[in-house]
Amino acid sequence: MDYKDPATLLDLAMQSLLKNEPIIIQSLEEIPRELFIPLFTAAFLGGCKKTVTAIVKVWPFFCLHIGKLRSHETHSALLKAMIDGLQVLPAYASRGSKLKVLDLRQNADCRTTCFQIKTKSFCFHSCSYSQTSSRKRGEHSTVNLGSEAELSRYPTELLVDLSLNGTLRTRAFLSFLLSKVEQSSGSLHLCCRDLQIDNLSGCNNTLKLLNLLCIDHLAVEQASLNDINTLLSQMVHLDSLSLSKITLTSLNGKIFKRFLTQLERMDNLHDLNLSFFCLTNGLHKLLRVLPHGLDYLNLPFCELSYRDFRFLSQCPQTAHLKLLNLSNNSMTWEDCEPLQTLMEKVSGTLQHLEINHCLITDSTIFSLIPALSHCSHLRVLSFASNPITMSMLMRILQNLLPLMELKYVIYPIPVHCYERWYYQSTLDRQKLADVQAQLKAMLQAAQRSDMNWMTFPE
Repeated sequence: MDYKDPATLLDLAMQSLLKNEPIIIQSLEEIPRELFIPLFTAAFLGGCKKTVTAIVKVWPFFCLHIGKLRSHETHSALLKAMIDGLQVLPAYASRGSKLKVLDLRQNADCRTTCFQIKTKSFCFHSCSYSQTSSRKRGEHSTVNLGSEAELSRYPTELLVDLSLNGTLRTRAFLSFLLSKVEQSSGSLHLCCRDLQIDNLSGCNNTLKLLNLLCIDHLAVEQASLNDINTLLSQMVHLDSLSLSKITLTSLNGKIFKRFLTQLERMDNLHDLNLSFFCLTNGLHKLLRVLPHGLDYLNLPFCELSYRDFRFLSQCPQTAHLKLLNLSNNSMTWEDCEPLQTLMEKVSGTLQHLEINHCLITDSTIFSLIPALSHCSHLRVLSFASNPITMSMLMRILQNLLPLMELKYVIYPIPVHCYERWYYQSTLDRQKLADVQAQLKAMLQAAQRSDMNWMTFPE
């Protein structure tokens, strides 16, 4: 049984019981295992930290995931309460606890606990680099670890997503988490799947305590490319990589070549986000080492050239993109063929397109309309802050109306609403209101009230 909204009668009963925490805690060893999941749900959502800790100590299942649970209680306090309940040393293990995978990541598709088959222990989300892992034995295999005494000899897995952002709250939680790992003397395996780093230079001590092989999603802001290379050399199967404001001196130097070598090892990479990463005339070097069939490609503020766009339109790595973000790259060239070719190539898969702040004019967007009209799966189109006229904006709307999956369009304020568009001078609010009213009327006339057209003053 999992948490459902609205609350069931059983959930309400659990909430009532939690009004007397001491009695509940004393009774945990006696209650049926079927009641643990609704009781944990109620305690977590109610911010009952003592009860949460006590429940983890005697959890009767192999794994525990917070899944889609949210709480108004300070989030880190509840996570600390769960970690406090871990009995990682065999000498202190509760006779009632079978918990070997504690998952603190919030995941809307994750059950509170995985299915169990008689004596066999199983978890869909166990770590590939832990002794108790079912993933390294095959994605759908089960792990029979025998008796509870035998089970207690294996490390307990603690699954987390970490954001190293330097805030006081983050530092306090990390300090608590890492001290727990150190105290466990190897009985606790810390598995970080999603790691976000705001400033790499200040995180070296924390990174030394993480097994970087576990990481699936990595995001780093502000670092040298040389330090990024060192980090990537310790990773194997990244699914997603996001780098922003990375300093590099040359696309022809050894450091960039080593970066390409690291990327070439990432066979599972399907999501690449590079922003403020100068790639002028060098995009071909990057894309050639990536696996075919990328799903998501974000390249804002990358100073892409016409040559880069031409290669982007031809390379097989971009043939099946679902998301493409080329914002803040100037597209002032007269020949729009590369962009047209690219749109035609991804028309069968593209769901999300962003081309904001690209200096796209009427003639450029006009050349793209036929290709955009064939993007039958497009859900989001954003082309804000481009010098487009009202007449062209209306033509775009008319041509996009047949795209039934397109629900959100972020459009530029037409140039006539400004005194001088290129200087983003005074905006005439009345003219903008007239534009919005006219677009709304066109959508209503076409019976496309489900398509949301919106804009924001720059």
